[in-house]
Amino acid sequence: MTRIANIAGIGRSVLQALATAVVLVAAANSALAQGSRGGELGAELNWWPVRENIWMLVGAGANITASVGPDGVFLVNAGEEQASERVLGALDELQAQLNAFGALEGRTPERGGAETRSRLPVNTRGPAKPIRYIVNTSPLGHNTGGNEALAASGVTYSGGNVAGTIGDSSEGAAIIAHENVLLSMVGEQAAFEALPTDTFFVDEYKLSTFFNDEGIRIVHIPAATTDGDSIVYFRGSDVIAAGDLFDMESFPVIDVDRGGHIDGVLDGLNHILNLAIAEFRTEGGTMVIPGRGRLSDSADVGYYRDMLTIIRDQVQHLIDRGMSLEQVVAERPTYGYEGRFGSDTGPWTTEMFIEAVYRSLGDDR
Repeated sequence: MTRIANIAGIGRSVLQALATAVVLVAAANSALAQGSRGGELGAELNWWPVRENIWMLVGAGANITASVGPDGVFLVNAGEEQASERVLGALDELQAQLNAFGALEGRTPERGGAETRSRLPVNTRGPAKPIRYIVNTSPLGHNTGGNEALAASGVTYSGGNVAGTIGDSSEGAAIIAHENVLLSMVGEQAAFEALPTDTFFVDEYKLSTFFNDEGIRIVHIPAATTDGDSIVYFRGSDVIAAGDLFDMESFPVIDVDRGGHIDGVLDGLNHILNLAIAEFRTEGGTMVIPGRGRLSDSADVGYYRDMLTIIRDQVQHLIDRGMSLEQVVAERPTYGYEGRFGSDTGPWTTEMFIEAVYRSLGDDR
């Protein structure tokens, strides 16, 4: 079952009313989820309204950002492969709630009411809009695992002078990523249907037209958690999907073998902070959706950046003193932050993070 939860500061009146309605629908079935972890792959998915057309889905292995509106669905990352069917069901459920208010067609609820006219549309619910685009912010499985199933359910926009869509729904949604993501997935022999269909190799990729009433920029961050990282900036909504660069639940997963580097992660976080504008004292304003964990803002990104800078400098100091990896791990340069971001078990431990920082800095010598 998918739960749709409410947060403060959605924005305009239609979405405020809509968020209230969907919360009531969810609450009728069960209580709202408490302390959901975006990185946990469980039976339950949770929708969080962010701003305007932007929503955040947690519970698919990594946070999925969705722009849902009249033009269809634009996804940032696809979650784990085994979560694909539930992600598709969650999208259908979300759009069913949006359709109840006519949000997908640009309609707003009528004011007032009479015996012959309801305030809400009756029997006018349209079909769910298709997925048009999927962006992969890195080649890691929690971002690309659902590519094949989610893309197959969508429809590709046409290009050039062709009107409408290409063919039928069998064409699938477009998958956009930096070309290093494609090269990495090909090297690992990923299924052909899961591979990016549109790649770029320059600093950024701009969607050629507005999608759901706003411009969208995909910005490449070189040598960060991998050599193919990107962030996605929704300019109208003022929301940034940060991908794996920013994780509210753990230290960043830096894959040195795929070109990852701690300095690239810091460059990416600084780029996010340069794009973001706070409402007051670094709080509010531009919303940042992390790879995992709760919705964030400039203050959270700044704290994460400062923490990684301190750890990077401590590891560099120990390297300069001639310490081996085992000695650096024993010094625990992450000690002050392990309670919140560290882990002794699981796929990404504190020791693995220290090793990644050590290797990336050691390679620079």
